[in-house]
Amino acid sequence: MIGKHYLAGQWIGSDKTFLSAPAHGPAQEFSVGTPDLVEAACSASEAAFETYARTSADARAEFLNTIADEIEARADEITETGSRETGLPEARLQGERGRTTGQLRLFAEHILQGDYLDRRHDPALPDRQPLPRPDLRMIQRPIGPVAVFGASNFPLAFSVAGGDTASALAAGCPVVVKGHSAHPGTSEIVARAIEAATLACDMPSGVFSLIQGGRRDVGTALVTHPLIRAVGFTGSLAGGRALFDLCAARPDPIPFFGELGSVNPVFVLPDALSARGTGIAQGWAASLTMGAGQFCTNPGVVILPAGSDADAFAETAAGALSRMPAQMMLTDGIADAYRFGCVKMGQGDDVQGLLVSSRQSREAAPCLYRTTGAAFLDSPNLQHEVFGPLGLVVEADGEEQMKQIAAKLEGQLTCTLHMDDADTGTACALLPILERKAGRILFNGFPTGVEVCDSMVHGGPYPASTNFGHTSVGTLSIRRWLRPVCYQDLPATLSPDLMG
Repeated sequence: MIGKHYLAGQWIGSDKTFLSAPAHGPAQEFSVGTPDLVEAACSASEAAFETYARTSADARAEFLNTIADEIEARADEITETGSRETGLPEARLQGERGRTTGQLRLFAEHILQGDYLDRRHDPALPDRQPLPRPDLRMIQRPIGPVAVFGASNFPLAFSVAGGDTASALAAGCPVVVKGHSAHPGTSEIVARAIEAATLACDMPSGVFSLIQGGRRDVGTALVTHPLIRAVGFTGSLAGGRALFDLCAARPDPIPFFGELGSVNPVFVLPDALSARGTGIAQGWAASLTMGAGQFCTNPGVVILPAGSDADAFAETAAGALSRMPAQMMLTDGIADAYRFGCVKMGQGDDVQGLLVSSRQSREAAPCLYRTTGAAFLDSPNLQHEVFGPLGLVVEADGEEQMKQIAAKLEGQLTCTLHMDDADTGTACALLPILERKAGRILFNGFPTGVEVCDSMVHGGPYPASTNFGHTSVGTLSIRRWLRPVCYQDLPATLSPDLMG
């Protein structure tokens, strides 16, 4: 490991260092980020923007594909380092690497198609009365340097070369990444892949920078720097909200595209519960514990009608979860927060512990609680995300209370309906409510697993995300880094690329 920051084509150290905290193996030393490094990175990014924003789609597509190639060339090193730092299984990291390179290639293909520019042309009407109309052309243009915060739970797909970085580079925006201290070695390897691609494709050196570690002053300096034009963030509600407020309080407020938190409620309707409640309970338990519950789409709450079928569902889920082994969490801090969340959940009024596990290490074991629909409606704390494999079964007193619960929910990334044909009436009553609550609505499935494609929406009303009109996954995410510009009576000789 170099253990340094990557700025303007150079690997640069700093006076202070920090030690990584791997799940296993030796710790390594890395330079600590500083506001001065943020200043250097942002200045280099702005200098690169003038050139990079005017590169052709062909050139940027080649750049993205080359980054993907260089990441694949470092596959074994990424898997070994990532597994050591995070405790994630090798198979999970291999799959995540494929998703990371796949979305880089997807954006390369997307910009070559040109649809993302949303070109519009209203020809001049010189003879129109009472006033002529000028020639008007509209096109989406890149906004400028973008800041990206690496995520703890996705060291590849939502970090250094993840979806935010891939979409911003595709749009024509240089990127400054603040790497996550949970996986600095993995971040460095991916940064080296981007460095190699930058050199191979002759891109401006400031097109990408990585700042490792650092305290709150580094994040604050990054989002408040006057050259940064937008921010991409995946992380906690508290951290994201603090950065969001800083962006809004700037003399020139900028958009903060934060994906912050979600309990991803699952509604099991009566006939589906009666006919196949056992299978749904087993599927929910598997989804709830996938990746130690450390997914932003983890389905932490299930809502179903009270009765004997609900009793059987809860018993099946508890049995399935009790057989799940403890899993390593991403950091000691996340494991501590999970344990605190489990204790707090158990202290709620009218909350019954069906499976309560306690670990004092970095491992987490599943926990399951049960409550009534009335208690859920009266206790906002029960509606907050606990990051990890904790499940809450909410037993509603009929369809009307299920609608009340749906209406009381905060914004979500996903909402799920398990239904049979006989549940259509209830589903029709819930669906208009859930459409206002989530960016993705699933039927007879589970939300863990997000397909990277044109039609995916990974976002939702606050606090799921800070901007409900956008997504952080899929090709639509490129729109976050673009803004429309109208050209009136533009001479054809000025910019041929606008004429297409």
